[in-house]
Amino acid sequence: MYPTGMPSRLPIFARVTSHLWLKALVTPAFMTLFFVAYFVVLFHPGSSPVEMPLTALDRHVGFHRWALLPYASLWFYVILPSALMVKFRELVGYTIGAALLSVVGLAIFYLWPTITPPADIDWAAHPSMQFLKTMDASGNACPSLHVAFAVFTAAWLARMLRRIGASRLAQVINVLWAVAILYSTLATRQHVAIDLFCGAALGALAAYLNLRLCPEPVET
Repeated sequence: MYPTGMPSRLPIFARVTSHLWLKALVTPAFMTLFFVAYFVVLFHPGSSPVEMPLTALDRHVGFHRWALLPYASLWFYVILPSALMVKFRELVGYTIGAALLSVVGLAIFYLWPTITPPADIDWAAHPSMQFLKTMDASGNACPSLHVAFAVFTAAWLARMLRRIGASRLAQVINVLWAVAILYSTLATRQHVAIDLFCGAALGALAAYLNLRLCPEPVET
Protein backbone atom coordinates (compact mmCIF):
# COMPACT_ATOMS: atom_id res chain seq x y z
CA MET A 1 0.00 0.00 0.00
CA TYR A 2 1.05 3.60 -0.38
CA PRO A 3 2.47 5.03 2.86
CA THR A 4 0.53 8.26 2.37
CA GLY A 5 -2.69 6.56 1.31
CA MET A 6 -2.71 8.79 -1.78
CA PRO A 7 -3.29 7.57 -5.34
CA SER A 8 -0.40 7.35 -7.78
CA ARG A 9 0.24 10.46 -9.85
CA LEU A 10 1.57 8.62 -12.88
CA PRO A 11 -0.35 9.70 -16.01
CA ILE A 12 -2.44 7.14 -17.88
CA PHE A 13 -0.23 7.38 -20.98
CA ALA A 14 2.87 6.52 -18.94
CA ARG A 15 1.08 3.53 -17.49
CA VAL A 16 -0.14 2.16 -20.79
CA THR A 17 3.26 2.58 -22.46
CA SER A 18 5.19 1.09 -19.52
CA HIS A 19 6.58 -2.33 -20.56
CA LEU A 20 4.62 -1.82 -23.76
CA TRP A 21 6.43 -4.45 -25.79
CA LEU A 22 6.08 -6.99 -23.00
CA LYS A 23 2.34 -6.33 -22.75
CA ALA A 24 1.97 -6.42 -26.54
CA LEU A 25 3.71 -9.81 -26.74
CA VAL A 26 2.50 -11.58 -23.61
CA THR A 27 -1.21 -10.71 -23.89
CA PRO A 28 -1.84 -12.20 -27.37
CA ALA A 29 0.47 -15.14 -26.60
CA PHE A 30 -1.47 -15.89 -23.42
CA MET A 31 -4.81 -15.68 -25.22
CA THR A 32 -3.58 -17.89 -28.05
CA LEU A 33 -2.35 -20.57 -25.65
CA PHE A 34 -5.59 -20.37 -23.69
CA PHE A 35 -7.79 -20.86 -26.74
CA VAL A 36 -5.66 -23.72 -28.05
CA ALA A 37 -5.97 -25.51 -24.71
CA TYR A 38 -9.66 -24.59 -24.47
CA PHE A 39 -10.55 -26.16 -27.80
CA VAL A 40 -8.36 -29.22 -27.21
CA VAL A 41 -10.30 -29.92 -24.01
CA LEU A 42 -13.59 -29.02 -25.70
CA PHE A 43 -13.16 -31.62 -28.43
CA HIS A 44 -11.27 -34.19 -26.36
CA PRO A 45 -12.93 -34.35 -22.92
CA GLY A 46 -11.98 -36.99 -20.40
CA SER A 47 -15.44 -38.57 -20.44
CA SER A 48 -18.92 -38.09 -21.84
CA PRO A 49 -20.24 -34.57 -21.10
CA VAL A 50 -23.06 -34.05 -18.62
CA GLU A 51 -25.89 -31.71 -19.64
CA MET A 52 -26.40 -28.87 -17.17
CA PRO A 53 -29.95 -28.39 -15.84
CA LEU A 54 -32.03 -25.28 -16.35
CA THR A 55 -33.26 -23.22 -13.40
CA ALA A 56 -35.97 -20.63 -12.89
CA LEU A 57 -33.42 -17.90 -13.62
CA ASP A 58 -32.66 -19.41 -17.01
CA ARG A 59 -36.34 -19.42 -17.87
CA HIS A 60 -36.65 -15.81 -16.71
CA VAL A 61 -33.73 -14.39 -18.73
CA GLY A 62 -34.67 -14.13 -22.38
CA PHE A 63 -32.49 -14.43 -25.45
CA HIS A 64 -31.16 -11.07 -26.70
CA ARG A 65 -29.02 -10.56 -29.80
CA TRP A 66 -27.53 -7.37 -28.36
CA ALA A 67 -26.00 -9.45 -25.56
CA LEU A 68 -23.34 -10.58 -28.03
CA LEU A 69 -21.68 -7.16 -27.65
CA PRO A 70 -20.99 -7.33 -23.89
CA TYR A 71 -20.20 -11.04 -24.29
CA ALA A 72 -17.48 -10.31 -26.85
CA SER A 73 -16.24 -7.27 -24.92
CA LEU A 74 -14.65 -9.56 -22.33
CA TRP A 75 -11.57 -9.94 -24.50
CA PHE A 76 -10.96 -6.19 -24.36
CA TYR A 77 -12.00 -5.91 -20.72
CA VAL A 78 -9.43 -8.45 -19.52
CA ILE A 79 -6.47 -6.44 -20.83
CA LEU A 80 -7.36 -3.26 -18.93
CA PRO A 81 -5.76 -4.13 -15.54
CA SER A 82 -2.41 -5.07 -17.09
CA ALA A 83 -2.54 -2.00 -19.35
CA LEU A 84 -2.55 0.19 -16.22
CA MET A 85 0.31 -1.64 -14.49
CA VAL A 86 3.81 -0.19 -14.38
CA LYS A 87 5.64 -2.60 -12.09
CA PHE A 88 7.07 -5.73 -13.71
CA ARG A 89 6.51 -7.83 -10.61
CA GLU A 90 2.82 -6.94 -10.52
CA LEU A 91 2.44 -7.78 -14.21
CA VAL A 92 3.98 -11.18 -13.56
CA GLY A 93 1.74 -11.78 -10.55
CA TYR A 94 -1.39 -10.86 -12.49
CA THR A 95 -0.39 -13.10 -15.40
CA ILE A 96 0.32 -16.03 -13.09
CA GLY A 97 -3.08 -15.55 -11.42
CA ALA A 98 -4.87 -15.55 -14.78
CA ALA A 99 -2.88 -18.60 -15.89
CA LEU A 100 -3.74 -20.56 -12.75
CA LEU A 101 -7.41 -19.63 -13.14
CA SER A 102 -7.25 -21.00 -16.69
CA VAL A 103 -5.54 -24.21 -15.60
CA VAL A 104 -8.09 -24.90 -12.85
CA GLY A 105 -11.01 -24.22 -15.17
CA LEU A 106 -9.64 -26.37 -17.98
CA ALA A 107 -8.83 -29.19 -15.55
CA ILE A 108 -12.45 -29.16 -14.37
CA PHE A 109 -13.66 -29.22 -17.97
CA TYR A 110 -11.49 -32.23 -18.72
CA LEU A 111 -12.28 -34.20 -15.57
CA TRP A 112 -15.98 -33.25 -15.45
CA PRO A 113 -17.05 -32.21 -18.95
CA THR A 114 -20.40 -30.43 -19.16
CA ILE A 115 -22.58 -29.01 -21.92
CA THR A 116 -25.43 -26.52 -22.01
CA PRO A 117 -28.88 -27.82 -22.97
CA PRO A 118 -30.00 -27.07 -26.53
CA ALA A 119 -31.94 -23.84 -26.91
CA ASP A 120 -35.20 -23.76 -28.86
CA ILE A 121 -33.87 -21.06 -31.17
CA ASP A 122 -33.26 -21.06 -34.92
CA TRP A 123 -29.67 -19.82 -34.94
CA ALA A 124 -29.76 -19.51 -38.75
CA ALA A 125 -32.05 -16.53 -38.22
CA HIS A 126 -29.32 -14.84 -36.18
CA PRO A 127 -26.11 -14.90 -38.30
CA SER A 128 -23.89 -13.23 -35.72
CA MET A 129 -25.02 -15.64 -33.03
CA GLN A 130 -24.69 -18.58 -35.40
CA PHE A 131 -21.03 -17.66 -35.85
CA LEU A 132 -20.53 -17.67 -32.08
CA LYS A 133 -22.29 -21.02 -31.75
CA THR A 134 -20.11 -22.46 -34.51
CA MET A 135 -16.87 -21.20 -32.96
CA ASP A 136 -17.73 -21.90 -29.31
CA ALA A 137 -19.74 -25.10 -28.99
CA SER A 138 -21.96 -25.88 -26.02
CA GLY A 139 -19.22 -27.75 -24.12
CA ASN A 140 -16.89 -26.49 -21.37
CA ALA A 141 -19.98 -25.15 -19.66
CA CYS A 142 -19.47 -25.30 -15.91
CA PRO A 143 -17.89 -23.28 -14.44
CA SER A 144 -18.19 -20.50 -16.99
CA LEU A 145 -14.68 -19.19 -17.57
CA HIS A 146 -16.25 -16.20 -19.32
CA VAL A 147 -17.82 -15.31 -15.99
CA ALA A 148 -14.74 -16.29 -13.97
CA PHE A 149 -12.48 -13.99 -15.98
CA ALA A 150 -15.02 -11.15 -15.82
CA VAL A 151 -15.10 -11.34 -12.01
CA PHE A 152 -11.32 -11.79 -11.78
CA THR A 153 -10.76 -8.76 -14.03
CA ALA A 154 -13.32 -6.61 -12.20
CA ALA A 155 -11.49 -7.16 -8.91
CA TRP A 156 -8.10 -6.31 -10.38
CA LEU A 157 -9.43 -3.32 -12.31
CA ALA A 158 -11.04 -1.98 -9.15
CA ARG A 159 -7.60 -2.01 -7.51
CA MET A 160 -6.00 -0.24 -10.47
CA LEU A 161 -8.75 2.39 -10.65
CA ARG A 162 -8.33 3.16 -6.95
CA ARG A 163 -4.60 3.49 -7.48
CA ILE A 164 -4.91 6.08 -10.22
CA GLY A 165 -7.53 8.02 -8.27
CA ALA A 166 -10.31 7.30 -10.77
CA SER A 167 -13.74 8.73 -10.11
CA ARG A 168 -16.54 6.84 -8.44
CA LEU A 169 -18.27 6.79 -11.82
CA ALA A 170 -15.34 4.82 -13.27
CA GLN A 171 -15.68 2.27 -10.46
CA VAL A 172 -19.41 1.98 -11.11
CA ILE A 173 -18.79 1.49 -14.83
CA ASN A 174 -16.31 -1.26 -14.00
CA VAL A 175 -18.92 -3.11 -11.95
CA LEU A 176 -21.67 -2.57 -14.51
CA TRP A 177 -19.41 -3.80 -17.32
CA ALA A 178 -18.66 -6.99 -15.41
CA VAL A 179 -22.36 -7.49 -14.61
CA ALA A 180 -23.25 -6.98 -18.29
CA ILE A 181 -20.76 -9.69 -19.27
CA LEU A 182 -22.22 -12.04 -16.68
CA TYR A 183 -25.75 -11.36 -17.91
CA SER A 184 -24.68 -11.87 -21.52
CA THR A 185 -23.62 -15.45 -20.83
CA LEU A 186 -27.27 -16.26 -20.11
CA ALA A 187 -28.81 -13.94 -22.70
CA THR A 188 -26.72 -15.46 -25.50
CA ARG A 189 -27.58 -18.96 -24.29
CA GLN A 190 -23.90 -19.80 -24.00
CA HIS A 191 -24.34 -20.77 -20.36
CA VAL A 192 -26.97 -21.53 -17.76
CA ALA A 193 -27.31 -20.04 -14.30
CA ILE A 194 -25.39 -22.81 -12.53
CA ASP A 195 -22.45 -22.21 -14.87
CA LEU A 196 -22.63 -18.51 -14.05
CA PHE A 197 -22.66 -18.96 -10.26
CA CYS A 198 -19.86 -21.52 -10.32
CA GLY A 199 -17.80 -19.32 -12.63
CA ALA A 200 -18.35 -16.30 -10.39
CA ALA A 201 -17.24 -18.28 -7.34
CA LEU A 202 -14.11 -19.50 -9.15
CA GLY A 203 -13.27 -16.01 -10.38
CA ALA A 204 -13.84 -14.43 -6.97
CA LEU A 205 -11.66 -17.02 -5.22
CA ALA A 206 -8.89 -16.64 -7.79
CA ALA A 207 -9.02 -12.84 -7.50
CA TYR A 208 -9.01 -12.92 -3.69
CA LEU A 209 -5.96 -15.20 -3.53
CA ASN A 210 -4.13 -13.43 -6.35
CA LEU A 211 -4.65 -9.96 -4.86
CA ARG A 212 -3.60 -11.17 -1.42
CA LEU A 213 -0.40 -12.67 -2.82
CA CYS A 214 0.34 -9.59 -4.94
CA PRO A 215 0.54 -6.65 -2.54
CA GLU A 216 0.30 -3.22 -4.11
CA PRO A 217 3.71 -1.83 -5.06
CA VAL A 218 4.80 1.69 -4.18
CA GLU A 219 4.78 3.86 -7.30
CA THR A 220 6.43 7.21 -7.79
